[in-house]
Amino acid sequence: MQQFAAGLQAQGVSPASKVSLFADNSPRWLIADQGIMMAGAVDVVRSSQAAQDELLYILSDSDSTSLVVEDNKTLQKLRSQLHGLPIELVVLLSDEAPEAEEGLTILNFEQLMAAGEDRALQPVAQNRETLATLLYTSGTGGNPKPVMLSHDNLMHQVRAIPAVIQPQPGDRALSILPSWHAYERSCEYFLLSLGCTQIYTNLRAFKKDLKQFQPHYMVGVPRLWESIYETIQKQFREQPANKQRLVNFLLGISQRQIIAKRVYQGLYLDNLHPKLSQRLIAGMQAATLLPLHALAERLVYKKVREATGGKLKTVINGGGALARHIDDFYEIIGVPLLVGYGLTETSPVTNARRPWHNLRGSSGQPLPETEVQIVNPETRQPLAQGEKGLVMIRGSQVMQGYYKKPEATAKAIDAEGWFDTGDLGWLTPTNDLVLTGRAKDTIVLSNGENIEPLPLENACARSPYIDQIMVVGQDQRSLGALIVPNLEVLKQWEASQEGQGDKGTRGQGETPHLESKPVQNLFRQELNREVQNRPGYRPDDRIGTFKLILEPFSVENGMMTQTLKIKRPVVSDRYSDLIEKMFEKQ
Repeated sequence: MQQFAAGLQAQGVSPASKVSLFADNSPRWLIADQGIMMAGAVDVVRSSQAAQDELLYILSDSDSTSLVVEDNKTLQKLRSQLHGLPIELVVLLSDEAPEAEEGLTILNFEQLMAAGEDRALQPVAQNRETLATLLYTSGTGGNPKPVMLSHDNLMHQVRAIPAVIQPQPGDRALSILPSWHAYERSCEYFLLSLGCTQIYTNLRAFKKDLKQFQPHYMVGVPRLWESIYETIQKQFREQPANKQRLVNFLLGISQRQIIAKRVYQGLYLDNLHPKLSQRLIAGMQAATLLPLHALAERLVYKKVREATGGKLKTVINGGGALARHIDDFYEIIGVPLLVGYGLTETSPVTNARRPWHNLRGSSGQPLPETEVQIVNPETRQPLAQGEKGLVMIRGSQVMQGYYKKPEATAKAIDAEGWFDTGDLGWLTPTNDLVLTGRAKDTIVLSNGENIEPLPLENACARSPYIDQIMVVGQDQRSLGALIVPNLEVLKQWEASQEGQGDKGTRGQGETPHLESKPVQNLFRQELNREVQNRPGYRPDDRIGTFKLILEPFSVENGMMTQTLKIKRPVVSDRYSDLIEKMFEKQ
């Protein structure tokens, strides 16, 4: 890292200058990131996979004078536009031979390291408040905003995360998230500070690396845990019918056992104040079901964990809310799963569940040096405990502001230092934060009722037939939904219908006929069941109309962020005609 920094200084990178780092997770990313900071510069991070116009916008908006890129392919994406920008130095993190270009110094990784090999690193005066990095928020709409994080913002995470987990030197962590993302980045800094081993993987090698490296820790976003869950469920469905019945029976028993245990421990979100009699009954039920749960552990869950390497101490979810059934599943199979909360603007972690106080359905208690307050979205007056409102954060991890955007900064951080997260939630008596949605995502029906779409989407995602879903309905009489079906499960269902004498809705091997009456009836039943079974159900939650679509929401088609959150404005715009016709049928 020092050699990389010395190489940058040898090439004229000056203190406080901006160096854009467009690359993805690898050991060299961390070397470049730390090297840029050691040289006294400010790194401006983003994925190499981001769109050309987005990367060019960041280069220009950040006033970058140097550029570090993943490889020559990334450089070629930008090269034609670089002469209109003040870029003087380009570094490839690969070992590819750079192509010379007039007016531009281009080096590969080895060449830069060689430039720093015989040069002593010149110390640069920096303090806690010195700007360390610019992170452009991967928002769900509009141009990304440049978040300014200081060295103290970043170091807060290293100081505070030990209140949640305490890895030991040599523990292995498997990294699959982009290193430039605030969540992954803070975790890597924290693990590096403790002498842990960081292993980088990708989606293609993920399953193999789980078994080979047997990690102790993993961090991920909801879609990762959902993907693992879906893979396991697929394996269950491929078993003979009698084994499927046994697995489902055992899962049902274990579900009842963990709920009873939570009630007994006072850690059940749907009953935070159980009476003594309820706790005693729950304790007896948990004890009664324990032998069957232990049997399931030997027959099923232990084998499932072996697919993860069998050494996981803790996995941590961040970057989005985790659906209840996913949370339950990992508890059932014995994989300790914690959930954290935060935003890019808060470095990012502000709250996290603890192993000894793991209140499922919540985002946990505040980290050290962190205050959480719930206020009325209109008046900004503090609300009583248990009342739902806007989540405000104050602490050492709150950003310095948005780069060159004083008005946006003043709107986000008030005079007393409270940061407006834009999230809605409430606090439990033990100060656990429970999120209910995004203020800007709230759907207002024509009757004036406010609906938070995310809890409904998480509930509907319990259905094995639903792969992805986005709830819509602004100013409509009732809610609607765009649904990406799980085609594999749907084909299995159709085959079972044919086996029962039904003529079916498709030919052998064809894509299911999504508009057929049997398929439409199936999804109507699934939506009604999952929504009505959701705690706190009310009639306005019902999804009145829906449309099945074949194209999944993805990063590649622009309908998801890099952290796999649905870009609601983008999807709504893409399917505006479809949504309009959908509601015309009501």
